[in-house]
Amino acid sequence: VQLQASGGGLVQPGGSLRLSCVGTGYNLDNYAFGWFRQAPGKEREIVSSISSHDGITYYSDSVQGRFTISRDNTRNMVYLQMNSLSPEDTAVYYCAASLWTGAPRSAEEYHYWGQGTLVTVSS
Repeated sequence: VQLQASGGGLVQPGGSLRLSCVGTGYNLDNYAFGWFRQAPGKEREIVSSISSHDGITYYSDSVQGRFTISRDNTRNMVYLQMNSLSPEDTAVYYCAASLWTGAPRSAEEYHYWGQGTLVTVSS
């Protein structure tokens, strides 16, 4: 399984970005997906996750109400729509796939990781 994240970039505070993650190499229908981020000098943290089939989602408190995770199993794609971005959202964002049920929240529950995509929120 290989994951490729894209969609990062420079955006002004209050702006929006949509991150995409494409999975290849296996049928990913049975995988849960998560988005994590790591800001400079900080540990990697969960942003959001989504279960494989039943639409269970999780959002961290810091992004609840601003970010939306979704997936398209027909395309092996997972998305993270990010609205009302603030400088505190600046980080490298990673997508990851997990064989655990539900919407896993811990990095240790994820089996495959993509490379990161940098999101910079600045005026």
